[in-house]
Amino acid sequence: MVFIGMDHGTTGISFCIMSDEGEVIDVFKIGREESKKGLISAKEEILKRVDLDDVKLMAITYAMGDGISKILPTNKVKDRGILSINGAGKVTGGGTSVFSELEELDIDSVMIPGLHKNSDSLDKLFRAAYSHQASPEKVSISYNAVKETGWSNFIVADISSNSVDILIEDGKIKGAIDACLGAMGVVHGPLDLEMIRRIDENNASANDCFSHAGAIKIAGIDGKVANMKDQLLENYRNGDEKAKLAIDTLIMTVAMEIAGLDVVCKNEIEGIVLTGSIGSATEPFNFADEINKYFKNKYPLKIISKDSGAIGAAQIAMDVYNGEKEILGIEVNIS
Repeated sequence: MVFIGMDHGTTGISFCIMSDEGEVIDVFKIGREESKKGLISAKEEILKRVDLDDVKLMAITYAMGDGISKILPTNKVKDRGILSINGAGKVTGGGTSVFSELEELDIDSVMIPGLHKNSDSLDKLFRAAYSHQASPEKVSISYNAVKETGWSNFIVADISSNSVDILIEDGKIKGAIDACLGAMGVVHGPLDLEMIRRIDENNASANDCFSHAGAIKIAGIDGKVANMKDQLLENYRNGDEKAKLAIDTLIMTVAMEIAGLDVVCKNEIEGIVLTGSIGSATEPFNFADEINKYFKNKYPLKIISKDSGAIGAAQIAMDVYNGEKEILGIEVNIS
């Protein structure tokens, strides 16, 4: 038997196929633009790799996941588990088409919720402070981090197109800081005063500002989301001063956010888990080394796979199938 995990990421949708012994059999990614244009089919890619009769359960992450607060069977979730697709970064339609293809496969699946004000599993202070904290793949990333480290009190830093940091305390997600609230990612970031003025003056939408508030703002890069990270890194390799300033600023904001989450953790932090295409990077800069310049060896740093979202979702599928009733404090209700 096998289990499948899906990570609904910013630049593409990733899948992990895992054996019933917890071994990763395959990980593959489908670009959002390619999916929307019909150049690649998630359904066909899955059928190339597995016999559907062998799939016992699939765990899906989709968009903000703010319409649900428990892990539920997909066929019992209304509106794909989201309240709205507006104001959540660039919408290409690629993720929507992939979800539709998964429905056609007609295999047992569950949906993982995002972290938001209606998440009973979170600390009440985080719920009071922020309407939305993280999308569902941050739950699966955190689950993979637990599996990889065995830690119960730590911070997950997922750094890629956006940056989201998650606080795990006593083995449960206490809270998180979403991309529009705190640290910069490559593409997305918090809205500062200048951007708020642009919005008020009708010179830009909030969503457009959010999608240009990351490191690319400093580096002066624009274009398709999938290409901007590569352009930023290429400029960095070529010694571009704006690109270096952009990366250095991103790292500083992530360090600030991690330090803030440490302050509100009642227990001693065991370490920091780094993931995402930037968080796990070793070239053209080593992210762990660069951020450790701020931490001064205060924390053990553990790098996990940039595919941790898909891997963690597959691990959730396996454990839910085997009877787990709670994932990181989130209730499982598949009855």
